[in-house]
Amino acid sequence: MNTEEGQKFVKTTKKSILGKQMPGGSGSLSGEKSEADRTLSPFLPQELVGGSVPQVVGMEEEAVWNAASQACATEKVHFCYVVENNRCWYLACPSSSLASNPDSWCPLAAALPGQSEHWDKETVYLYEQEGTASALRWDPETGRMQVFLGAARTLLPRIQSMDANFVTINSDVAEQVSWKNRMLKTEKLSRAASRMLLFVGIVFNAIIFSFLVVQYFITATVERDLKVVKENTDRVSEQLMLEAYNALQSDSIKHMVRIQEILDDLRQIDGTLVKYEVKGKALKWEALVPQPYGKGVGSLKNVKPADLAKDGRVRIIGTK
Repeated sequence: MNTEEGQKFVKTTKKSILGKQMPGGSGSLSGEKSEADRTLSPFLPQELVGGSVPQVVGMEEEAVWNAASQACATEKVHFCYVVENNRCWYLACPSSSLASNPDSWCPLAAALPGQSEHWDKETVYLYEQEGTASALRWDPETGRMQVFLGAARTLLPRIQSMDANFVTINSDVAEQVSWKNRMLKTEKLSRAASRMLLFVGIVFNAIIFSFLVVQYFITATVERDLKVVKENTDRVSEQLMLEAYNALQSDSIKHMVRIQEILDDLRQIDGTLVKYEVKGKALKWEALVPQPYGKGVGSLKNVKPADLAKDGRVRIIGTK
């Protein structure tokens, strides 16, 4: 196998690999993976334009789309481009010109810098299809890329009259370059986002439904033993009732009655109550009475005399 045959074999192998559009991440997410598995056919659009714009790193596609939209006077354009020497070289056409050939590619794109059919910028690249011919060349004075398109019988003699080398593009062995379309990509991303939101909603609702089913199963099958709980509740309730009853019980009335009895007895004997003290359940009181009544009288019994006061009366002390 000579060198020329080896190059053709490599190009044919690349064509077999790149002849199908590979689905991107958005295609897989939007469910259009099978639609992207299509073979492209060569087609020469009737409204083909080309040119170059300065490269802006990270915004090459935006710059090319903007230039192509202005050149084609519409935002609905198909375009392809390559980056070489800080410039973006592109070919573009209105999307309407591909109405009858949606799954196609332009063979002239294979002659862009860095592509399989490109040799140098001094060469003129020709392609003919169904009586229509096209040519791609770089102006030797300005370096601008020029695209010629027209009937083969009139365009080819004009191009071949130029003093340059000519290369005819063979679409069967050339590496295919697929078109790009920003509006289709945007719509595909929208469909992918909608599909992802739908899947996330379904999964989230499935999780919630599963949780409710598990809760219902637990509620319906678990036996609750409330006997111990009831016993503890009754015991605590009884204890609270007892504490409340004890809190309501007060000896204040009993002591008020006792004080009144002591005062009545002391008034009869000209006595004076000087102290009445309650500490917990212990009671102690003191009174001054005349000396003849030092051992108590009436209800004032079980007392003991303590000492004499300044007025001569006896201090008696009673306890309980």
